[in-house]
Amino acid sequence: MTLSSIARKVAMALSGLFLVFFLAQHFTINLTSVFSEEMFNSISHFMGTNPLVQFILQPVLIFGVVFHFVMGFILEIKNNKARTNNYESYKGSENANWMSRNMIFSGLAILSFLVLHFYDFWVPEMNYKYIEVLPDDPNRYYGELVHKFQSPYRVVFYSISFVFLALHLFHGFSSAFQSVGFNNKFMIGVKKFTIAFSFIIPLGFVFIAIFHHLNG
Repeated sequence: MTLSSIARKVAMALSGLFLVFFLAQHFTINLTSVFSEEMFNSISHFMGTNPLVQFILQPVLIFGVVFHFVMGFILEIKNNKARTNNYESYKGSENANWMSRNMIFSGLAILSFLVLHFYDFWVPEMNYKYIEVLPDDPNRYYGELVHKFQSPYRVVFYSISFVFLALHLFHGFSSAFQSVGFNNKFMIGVKKFTIAFSFIIPLGFVFIAIFHHLNG
């Protein structure tokens, strides 16, 4: 493995870990909508009006998403080329598990979800604040969230997307730690944590969508 390929894997891992941190934060905020409309509105208003979040963290997040997916496609192309050049007969199931061989497909499913998610929430938010420049309403966020989950088709699409996210995390989260060199006696505990995270968080998002669909 060349130095450049190692650097790409490390960059991919670091961007993935950054996105996992954001995912946990996003889940925590959204989960409050199940328990308290007021709390969800308060946190969302803070996030939506704080200059640090809006003009520094948000652009960094968008860059991180784009970088992670672009790097993923590059690594997939490089890996496929390496298999063609280095193996006379490549037997996928004997060299890697199903999920590691199909990360590109789960990644594409997640990417399609992110496009819809941006269309549902980020685009209307930009329109509200910077195009129509409507009066600030700190209590609008909960209603906007619930409204999006009234459509059963959207709820089904979101739920399927989170299943793909769980599969993507199942392989990618623990692999990211190994890629950055974290492979010591604590790795068993880390792997157990990443497996739990990979299923609990996506299923939590599915629960939130279904909850608001049934109670909205």
